[in-house]
Amino acid sequence: MESPANVAVAPRRASGSRDRATTALSLSFVTTFLTVLVGLPIAALVWESTSEGSQSFWDSVSSPEAVAALKLTLGASFVVSLFNAVLGTITAWVLVRDDFRGKSLVNAIIDLPFALPTIVAGLTLLALYGPTSPVGIDVAFTRTSIVLAMMFVTLPFVVRTVQPVLQELDPELEQAAHSLGASRATTFRRIVFPNILPGILSGVALAFAKAVGEFGALVIITGNIPFDTEVSSVFIFGRIESGDSAGAAAVAVVLLAISFLTLLSIGAIRHFATRHDRA
Repeated sequence: MESPANVAVAPRRASGSRDRATTALSLSFVTTFLTVLVGLPIAALVWESTSEGSQSFWDSVSSPEAVAALKLTLGASFVVSLFNAVLGTITAWVLVRDDFRGKSLVNAIIDLPFALPTIVAGLTLLALYGPTSPVGIDVAFTRTSIVLAMMFVTLPFVVRTVQPVLQELDPELEQAAHSLGASRATTFRRIVFPNILPGILSGVALAFAKAVGEFGALVIITGNIPFDTEVSSVFIFGRIESGDSAGAAAVAVVLLAISFLTLLSIGAIRHFATRHDRA
């Protein structure tokens, strides 16, 4: 006759076996899903970029037009990321800490770039800041238009990553700092900013990666002038139209590598910035 202890252990073992089987099944599903939708396309892109040899790959990514497009893309994306870090944080702060009429409308407008096709965003910006601008501002076919278009499609990233962090931040921490004589600037620098920094970094990384690969919002308003307003995504499109798919893939691989390294670097910085929270 089995003892009560053995009878109690048997169900736990069966439950543990079911949990491990469920975990293995879920992991297999996720791995297959990511392999089919992400891994295989990236592998195909890398294979295409080297289909004509490593020298052809280097010639494609080091051509003067490709280098100029890459420099412009990275420079504009960096500037946009800095703007987003500041303006996105301020916007998130206002939405969380202030109550005002039309707040729900502002929230909806911030999410608009997520839902709006980027080609429509380009048309919208061209209508507002193009030759027939109703506000008298014409920046179409200039580098300024590149920054505006990138900011339009990337601003929500910083706002939506910082906003929930601010909502979870305990206001009593700030009240305690004020009661001890700390100024608003000191309270923000010593209390608020360290807590929202991981959110800012996440939003900046996503915004930079999005800006580097943006196409739809740029293809109309920038004019796509080689060595002047041609970004890498438009350069890739031009290579495809010219029948140079290997050259297009080579530049695309460079953009992919830059975005991936950016995400990894920001992740490492976040890990370092939040090391005290895990201690």
